[in-house]
Amino acid sequence: MQKGDLIRKFQSIFNETKTPKLFFAPGRINLIGEHTDYNGGHVFPASISLGTYALATKRDDQKFRFYSMNFSELGIIEVDLNDLDYKNNDHWANYPKGMILFMKHAGFNIGLGADILYFGNIPNGAGLSSSASIELVTGVLLNNLYQLKMERIQMIRLGQLVENDYIGVKSGIMDQFAIGMGRKDHAILLNCHTLAYKYAPVVLENHSILIINSNKQRTLAGSKYNERRQQCEQALFDLQQELSITSLGELTPIEFERNKHLIKDKVNLKRAKHAVYENARTLKSLEYLQKGELISFGQLVNASHLSLRDDYEVTGFELDTIVETAWEIDGVIGARMVGAGFGGCALAIVEKEKVEQFKNKIQSIYVERVGYEVTFYTATISDGAIELL
Repeated sequence: MQKGDLIRKFQSIFNETKTPKLFFAPGRINLIGEHTDYNGGHVFPASISLGTYALATKRDDQKFRFYSMNFSELGIIEVDLNDLDYKNNDHWANYPKGMILFMKHAGFNIGLGADILYFGNIPNGAGLSSSASIELVTGVLLNNLYQLKMERIQMIRLGQLVENDYIGVKSGIMDQFAIGMGRKDHAILLNCHTLAYKYAPVVLENHSILIINSNKQRTLAGSKYNERRQQCEQALFDLQQELSITSLGELTPIEFERNKHLIKDKVNLKRAKHAVYENARTLKSLEYLQKGELISFGQLVNASHLSLRDDYEVTGFELDTIVETAWEIDGVIGARMVGAGFGGCALAIVEKEKVEQFKNKIQSIYVERVGYEVTFYTATISDGAIELL
């Protein structure tokens, strides 16, 4: 979708002659560091070229009118600036409504309404964080339109609060942080608790990052996610009987091996092992990428999937089929599932010249074994949320 097409669409939908301002917030992919955030460890996300566009003009009354090209059948959703409570009938528009409400609550002066058109090219349900993308593009838009001078970290925190307290999803801060702070050709090593972060160059040169959507709905992800959290909390409680630690992320693999006998339940032991070793892999990834050692990084990506499959047990038949097939294909230096698991996506780092061969092989084996097709997306690592001038 070209910029000119979006502007014409905006003018047509809102019957407007003025040229709107145009904003973009990316989606994100987590390169490594899965299920580590709530265990006090590190994550390693990057913002990607797929994302959400928003076009806006300020109004001279107190009405906000929202339109999404992705949900065109819902038409324009209109709300009043003084009535921004969550309503089921407002569907997707609750995300921007939440950002407006929470920015007002934070003391920012949003006195007039706006007409806003959204268009997203993040595939639904792929686990690339379309909701945080909508939150951050709305934040950047409001910040610019009303000249609020809001600090980016505050905007990121508000995006998470909208997700947690307004939408009701108890997610961490990784998505909003990666989308708000993304940098082209870099990933971010982030401690989700302290928000300490470092950028790492991702120099792909002759390789591409492919996202492979299993097209399996993540039916179990929510319940199993809560179960895994509880298992890790129980393992931590057992360890705390002799160790003064507040999270599993504080342990090195050596310290874990020395003290794992304290964990009473065998299943909880496996869950804790994943959390500790995955955090170590994430820290090692920074080191490898800073040295430009892409092959070594790829090996950590593979080890991450094995741990998610064998110790955390969140991969499932579909994701294992994709990843284990990818490992056998010439030109692949790393592949793993991403996200909560039980469906959603995998990623693979593939030589550019071998991409078509890779796609054909994955597709034919997946259809043969699973019975339906995967969808491929190529992700370039892009900047975070911005106004497009």
